Amino acid sequence: MSKIVSAAQAAARIADGAVVTVSSSSALGCPDLVLKAIGARFDAEGHPRELTSIHPIAAGDMYGVKGVDHIAKDGLLCRILGGSYPSGPSSKPMPEIWKMIVENRVAAYNVPSGILFDMARETAANRPGVLTKVGINTFVDPIREGCAMNDMGAAAPIVRRVEFDGDTWLHFPNIVPDVAILRATTADEHGNLTYEHEGAYLGGLEQAICVRNHGGLVIAQVSRVTKRGSLRPHDVRVPGHLVDLVVIDPDQKQTCETPYDPAISGQIMRPWDSFSLAERGVEKIIARRAAMELRPGMTANLGFGISAMVPRILLEEGHPEAVTWAVEQGAVGGIPLTGFAFGCSSNADAFVPSPQQFIYFQGGGFDVSFLSFLEVDVEGNVNVSKLGKKPYLTAGCGGFVDITSGAKKIVFSGWFEAGARIELTSEGIKVEAPGKFAKMVEAVEHVTFSGQRARELGQEVLYVTERCVMRLAETGLVATEIMPGIDPERDIVQASGGRVSIAPDAITLPISLLADGPMGWGK
Repeated sequence: MSKIVSAAQAAARIADGAVVTVSSSSALGCPDLVLKAIGARFDAEGHPRELTSIHPIAAGDMYGVKGVDHIAKDGLLCRILGGSYPSGPSSKPMPEIWKMIVENRVAAYNVPSGILFDMARETAANRPGVLTKVGINTFVDPIREGCAMNDMGAAAPIVRRVEFDGDTWLHFPNIVPDVAILRATTADEHGNLTYEHEGAYLGGLEQAICVRNHGGLVIAQVSRVTKRGSLRPHDVRVPGHLVDLVVIDPDQKQTCETPYDPAISGQIMRPWDSFSLAERGVEKIIARRAAMELRPGMTANLGFGISAMVPRILLEEGHPEAVTWAVEQGAVGGIPLTGFAFGCSSNADAFVPSPQQFIYFQGGGFDVSFLSFLEVDVEGNVNVSKLGKKPYLTAGCGGFVDITSGAKKIVFSGWFEAGARIELTSEGIKVEAPGKFAKMVEAVEHVTFSGQRARELGQEVLYVTERCVMRLAETGLVATEIMPGIDPERDIVQASGGRVSIAPDAITLPISLLADGPMGWGK
C-alpha cells in the first residue's frame, strides 16, 4: 500500500482532540502544506477540533510561510506549547496565533526549546517526564509564570517544582503526542527520509519515535519521492518504518524567503569574500566589543539580534574560521546567517540534530554564548521573551533559557536606551538625544535570565552596550569599561536612573572600535 497521499488526505487522518507535534524552525523545515490542509479541512468540515500543538521551535514566519497560523482558529486549536512563535516588525500585522494568545482564546505556553525536545525523548521511552534545572528562577519556574503566556495557560499548569535527592528541580510531566508532522527533502516509496536540501535536521527523528512508540500517526512532507532502495542508508535521517504518510510539495521553501540556497544545505562552500560585512554603525561597535571576548579555538553559541553580527566581525578581521559557531537549529561551524535566514549557516562543518545540540548546550560544553537583550534590571535579570505592548516583536525564549542555564560565560548585547540618537565622531560616541525609553529598568517584564541564579552558579556575565560594558556583581550592574566619548555620569548613571554604577577602576575602550577598517582582532 502506497504511503503517498495528498495533503488533504493526510489532514483527514487527524482526529479531534489530537496532540500534534510539529518539526519546524520558522520557515526552515516547515511542513506548511500539511498545516494549511488541516486549517482548510476545519474550515470546510469543522474538524479536527480541540487540537493541542507542540512546536519545539516556531512553525512559520511573517514573510510568506504561515505555518501555525493555518491552524490558529477558534475550535480547531485549544492548547499550544511553543519554544518560540512567529515574530517580526511592528509594521506587519500581528500573526493569528498571537491574537489568540493575547485575547486568551487558547491555552498558551512558552517552553524552552531544549525542554520540548527532552519531553519528546522522555515520553518516547516511557520515562516519567523531564526533570531539569533549566529555567529555575526564570519565567519557566512555577514560582513565576510556569511557562504560561495567558490566563488560560496559567489555569492548567504544565510544570511543577519538586525536591529530589536533596535538590530543587523542575518537573515537566509527559504530554503524549498522537501525530507528528515532519519535513524532509526526499522520501522513497517506503517513507525513508533524507534531508539533502535542508539547512537543519531539527528534531524530526525524536518526534517520530515518540509518536510511533505510542501508536500514533507520522506525516512527512517532502519535495520529491524516489524508488525504494535508491537512497544511501547513511543519508536516511528518519527510517521509513517510523513514517505512515508522505505528502509531496515540490514548492516548499528551504527557509524564510529562500526557495533554495545550496550553501545553506552544505552542498557548496561559499568563498569568504562573498559574505557581506557588518555595516558601520552603533550595532557594529557593540558586536566588535563582544568579539573581543573570543580567542582562537573557542566554540561559541550565537543568538539572534546584534549578537548575530559577531561572526561578521571576525570575517572582516580576516579570521572567519578562528571560532567554531554552534546554533540551536544544529549547524556547527561556518558562518551563521543573519536576518531572514538566521538559524541557518553557510560553510558548516556539520549538522547536528537539534535535540543533541541542546544536550550540548544544557550541559555547558561550549566556551561562551553571545545573546541579545530587550531589557536588563538592577538584579541583572534579562528579558528577551515578552513585550506586553507589542508581543509579536519577540519570538519568545526559544533556546535562550537552555543555553544560559549551563553557560560558563554569557555576553549579552543591546542598546543602553531604545531610540537614542547617537553620533559617531573622531573622538568617539556622542549621545545627541536620549532614547524613548530605558532598557536598564528597575524590574524586567519577564525574567528570561536570572541574575540571582547566575551569581549562585558563578557564571561570568557581561552586558555590552554602545555606552559601556557592564558586569554582574553582587551589588548589581557595574560599568567596568566605558566607550570612548561617553560621559559616564550623564550617559550611564543618570540615563539609567542610577541603576548602573561606575567601577572605580573603569577603563576607556580603544577608539579602534569605531574604525572604518578592521579593528585588529587577535593582535
